Amino acid sequence: RRVCTYFAFAMTFFSLATMLMLFAMALERYLAIGHPYFYQRWVTCRGGLAVLPAIYTVSLLFCSLPLLDHRQYAQYCPGTWCFIGHEQTTYLRLYATLLLLLIIAVLACNFSVILNLIHMHRRGRRSRSGPSLGSSRGGPGSHRKGERVSMAEETDHLILLAIMTITFAVCSLPFTIFAYMNETSSRKEKWDLQALRFLSINSIIDPWVFAILRPPVLRLMRSVLCCRVSLRTQDATQTSCSTQSNATK
Repeated sequence: RRVCTYFAFAMTFFSLATMLMLFAMALERYLAIGHPYFYQRWVTCRGGLAVLPAIYTVSLLFCSLPLLDHRQYAQYCPGTWCFIGHEQTTYLRLYATLLLLLIIAVLACNFSVILNLIHMHRRGRRSRSGPSLGSSRGGPGSHRKGERVSMAEETDHLILLAIMTITFAVCSLPFTIFAYMNETSSRKEKWDLQALRFLSINSIIDPWVFAILRPPVLRLMRSVLCCRVSLRTQDATQTSCSTQSNATK
């Protein structure tokens, strides 16, 4: 029984803490890109360091409520895992509602950031297609190079945001559906096991997605691919030039 209680508490705690961290990251990106003046004035490094202890404290307090009554935890089929009992619908639906609100908030922040990045990309394309200012201090070459670097960084952030948003929504929505289903229908359709699997996958792969697909790694992958493509084009041009020279000879 103690192992079951520990397993259920760990599942609820780490799932809620992970989603709160993703919400904090999404809100920080939304403020940094959508409201840069507010972000530069009010968001400080000291406040950012206080976010992580606050997230753990809120998650610990909220997930400790079922510990007052251990009967709120139940052992699910096939008997290898425990979670909030489906008959305890009050706390289960409260937990699912909180996760649903976090899902909506993260999706709204990420979609807003994606739209802002698309608008920035379009403005950059219009400025590049316009007349170049040759009398600028850095020259047109350096200005276009800076714009290309900026557009590449925006594309990297756009790819990361899109993948994390899709992963977050796909892995979190089955649990909210399971919480609002009837107990007999959820067992008949085996929604309980599927919801736990998706909820566990969300907590596992989200840090890996953020670590593997962060902008420096994407930039390195793009540079490697561009170098290979450029080498192939150089080899192709050299081969065509040699064949043309041989033909003329």
